[in-house]
Amino acid sequence: MKRHIHLIGICGTAMASLAGMLAERRFRVTGSDAAAYPPMSDFLKSLAIPVSQPFSAQNLEPKPDLVVVGNAISRGNAELEYVLNERIPFCSLPQLLHDEFLRGKEVLVVAGTHGKTTTTSMLSWIFEVAGTKPSFLIGGIAENFGRSFQLGDGKYFILEGDEYDTAFFDKGPKFLHYFPDGVILTSVEFDHADIYKDLDAVETAFRRLVNLVPQRGRMVAFDTGDSIQRCVAKAFCPVERYGKSDAATWRIEDLRLTASATSWTVLRNGSRWADLEFPLAGEYNVWNATAAAALAANYGIRKEVIAGALQTFKSVKRRLEVKAEVNGITIIDDFAHHPTAIAVTLNALRARYKGRRLWAILEPRSNTLRRNVFQHELAKSLSIADEIVIANVFKSESIPEHERLDVNVVAAELVQIGHQARVLQDVDAIVATCAPEMRSGDVIAILSNGGFGGIYEKLPQRLRMQASAETGR
Repeated sequence: MKRHIHLIGICGTAMASLAGMLAERRFRVTGSDAAAYPPMSDFLKSLAIPVSQPFSAQNLEPKPDLVVVGNAISRGNAELEYVLNERIPFCSLPQLLHDEFLRGKEVLVVAGTHGKTTTTSMLSWIFEVAGTKPSFLIGGIAENFGRSFQLGDGKYFILEGDEYDTAFFDKGPKFLHYFPDGVILTSVEFDHADIYKDLDAVETAFRRLVNLVPQRGRMVAFDTGDSIQRCVAKAFCPVERYGKSDAATWRIEDLRLTASATSWTVLRNGSRWADLEFPLAGEYNVWNATAAAALAANYGIRKEVIAGALQTFKSVKRRLEVKAEVNGITIIDDFAHHPTAIAVTLNALRARYKGRRLWAILEPRSNTLRRNVFQHELAKSLSIADEIVIANVFKSESIPEHERLDVNVVAAELVQIGHQARVLQDVDAIVATCAPEMRSGDVIAILSNGGFGGIYEKLPQRLRMQASAETGR
C-alpha cells in the first residue's frame, strides 16, 4: 500500500513542488490550503493532486502516515491542532526534502535576497542542456521545463535556498537543511522583517549557510555589497566573485539592452571568456545569468554549451511575465516583494519598452512590504514609473499599526516630488478607475507576490470590454 503524505499549505511554490516530487515517487499525496490561485493551483491540478479548501480537521481523514507542515502554518490552524492532538507524525518541507531526495546527490544551492528563482532556473537549464540529467526544485514555474521540479537520473540536485524560516517548530532558515556542495550567493539585504530583527540577523543566517560548504566545494558570489563580503569572508571553500568590478573573477562588460534581447561579454580572470545573449530584459538578469554560467563552468560545463542554453532560456512564471496585450496595452506580472526588486523590475521595463508610459500597480503583500521598514525606499523605487497606483496593505489588520506601511505617506511622498501617485482601496477600484485612463502603448507592471484579488484576469477583461465598446460605436 502506498504511503500517504498530506501537506498543510500545499499551494506555496515550494510545497506544491514537493507534492509533485512525492507523487513521482509514487506516494499518495493530498494537501490543503486557505486559498489556491495560479500558477500553483493549475500545476497541482495537472498532477491530479487533490487540494482541500479551507483548512479543516476533516481533511486528514483517513489519517495520513506523515504530515508536512508548511512554514506559513501557525498554531491555531485546525489541521495542525488535529495533527498534534492525534500524534500524527509530522515534519517540515526542508527536512523531508533532505531525507527523501538530497541524500547521495551533489547539492547546488542558489541563495540570496533577490534573483534566486530565476538563477536556479537558469542553472538547471544549463545543466539540462549539458546532458547531466539534473534534479531541481525551484520556487516558481520554469518555462523551459513547464514545471518547478524535476527528478533526474544524474548526480546533481539544484535548488533554491530560501532564508525564510522552516516551520512553526523550527525557526532556522530552510537552506540550513540542504548541506550544499556548491553555492551561488546573489545578494544579501534586509528582508523578511517578520522574522529577522535587522540586517545583522540576516547576515548571520547567510554566514551559517557559507559555513556549511565543504573545503572541496565551490562558491560564486556577487561582487557588490559589504554584507556579501562579510558573509563569505570566512568561507572554507574557494570563492569566486562576479559583477562589474576589476577584482571580479567573472567580469561583465559591454552590456547591450535592446527591445528584443540582452547581450554582454564575460571576462574570466581578466581575459575574454564568452559573449552571451538571451531574450530576457534587465541588467539584474545579466548578473543572474553570469552567476549561473560561472558555477556551471566550475562543474566542467563547456562555455559553448552554457551560451547555447542561455540563448534558449525562457524565464520563469511571474518574473516580468507578459500576461496580456489588449489594444496596444501590455500587462506584465512580476513577483516584486522588496523595494530593490521593484526598482530593478521597473528599470528593466524602462529599457525594454523605451518611450512608453509605464504604470506601476502595487499590492504591498510580502511580510517586508507590509511593514514601514522600507517606506521611504519604496517611494523611491516606485518613482521610476510614470503612473503609480498602490492598493491597501494586504491583511493590514495582522500588522501592528506602529509597524504598518502607510500607503498614503508613500503616495504623498511621490506626489511631493512630482509623480502621479494614488491609493485605491482594492482591485475593483483600481480596475474601474485606471482602465479608462490606459491608452495604447502603455506598459502596466502589476507588482505582487500573491493573487492580488484576481487583477490579472479582471484588468485585461475590462480593457477588452472597453475596446469592444469603442469598436462598436
